[in-house]
Amino acid sequence: MVSTALAGKILVLDDERNIRRTLRMVLEGEGATVLDAESAEAALDTLREHEACGAPVEVLVADVKLPGMSGLQLLERLREIGAGRPPLPVILISGHATVSEAVKATRLGAFDFFEKPLERDRVVIGVRNALRQYEADAELRSLRARIRGEIIGESKPMRALLKKVTKVGKTKARVLIQGESGTGKELVARAVHEASDRAGKAFVKVNCAAIPSELIESELFGHERGAFTGATGLKRGLFEVANAGTIFLDEIGDMDLSAQAKVLRVLQSGELMRVGGERPIKVDVRVLAATHRNLKELVAAGEFREDLYFRLNVVPLTVPPLRARGDDVGLLCRHYVDIACRENGMSTKPLSPEAMAVLTRYAWPGNVRELRNVMERMAILSDSQIGVEDVPEDVLSASGCATDADQQDVPASTSELVALLGPLGQDGIPEGMSLKSFREAVERAFIRQRLNDYGWNVSRTAEALGVERTHLHKKMKVLGITRGQS
Repeated sequence: MVSTALAGKILVLDDERNIRRTLRMVLEGEGATVLDAESAEAALDTLREHEACGAPVEVLVADVKLPGMSGLQLLERLREIGAGRPPLPVILISGHATVSEAVKATRLGAFDFFEKPLERDRVVIGVRNALRQYEADAELRSLRARIRGEIIGESKPMRALLKKVTKVGKTKARVLIQGESGTGKELVARAVHEASDRAGKAFVKVNCAAIPSELIESELFGHERGAFTGATGLKRGLFEVANAGTIFLDEIGDMDLSAQAKVLRVLQSGELMRVGGERPIKVDVRVLAATHRNLKELVAAGEFREDLYFRLNVVPLTVPPLRARGDDVGLLCRHYVDIACRENGMSTKPLSPEAMAVLTRYAWPGNVRELRNVMERMAILSDSQIGVEDVPEDVLSASGCATDADQQDVPASTSELVALLGPLGQDGIPEGMSLKSFREAVERAFIRQRLNDYGWNVSRTAEALGVERTHLHKKMKVLGITRGQS
């Protein structure tokens, strides 16, 4: 028996009245607000209505087998609305569930899958977990809104990172943010600050690598008048400026050992001493630190204090490199093109599918920083649309795309392919063509031929080829196949 109340709004979708009534009684008995619908179309209308009035449905419980649109088709539709992810947790139920249905439901983003006959406690526990998921997602949306959408990404690694940010943000714990250069460690630090109760206070960034070692103590802790040559007046340090707020020590791995010792003292006592000062000053500062270097190796080499490392590394957060979050590349490309166009007084420019295919294949060793620079350059130098011809040469070659010189022997049609296959039988290998280019040429010609056979009906062509329609669309984009080419 589960006693904790379900404080949430649930929509039950089933064409059987008894099932709807049973679920309503169970869930309302646990404290939930329950709506119901007997068709997927009616459920969509209900979701839209409640979203529009600012009181959205938080969990959908839907049968798989329905008249008209099925539960799985509804889940697909919700995924489209949510740009790749259902906008609310969806629990599917079925009286005759198959393995393929369960697998498809999971792939489409279903939160859970129940089999009939339904068990009361299983339903209550599943809905409770779904409500918690909705609440966690709402916190993420709120966080994203507070940081003005600067963190762009819906990939699994980024969602996992932002969940950790919301949890640690509510605490007073110190955080050590690690990741390669250009991954956005400062944005994560700002997100932790915005998720905390210090959000309305100062957020002070210190680039430890950019401040000369002889000045860093004065910058961090301030100095009294006459403390050294040139100290003509009192100066408050950045720890004082950040009082009641957050200080972000970026690239702390580059801080010298003397300054490390004084930072450690502040962390231990909550007090600092200005250079040339005689009395300690109390400060209430949350410390976040970041580095692209391996602090454990620096500790072993005697270049970083072990005690400071443990003081800072209470909660470690690792920002994933862009190559580990490929699902986000398209979002980031469009986002930074829009920014570049807006900042340079230009109309927004679309990215061609071919250009996007190249950009998503590139590994982005410089991470988000490199991507932003490349997209700004392409936005400025392109015409009304950004195409493959606007992609920088180094990105093209590193992403495995053939340049104009590479493509001179690649056939564009079936007739050219046949001409190519003649010398292949005699000489073994076509001269001047790589294996990759030859393979793509064969695929390109074969797919074009099948598209011509079926009047460029992609659905029928995909069925004839034995592949998913979406897979064929992606393959066409990668190979640069568009209607009207010979």
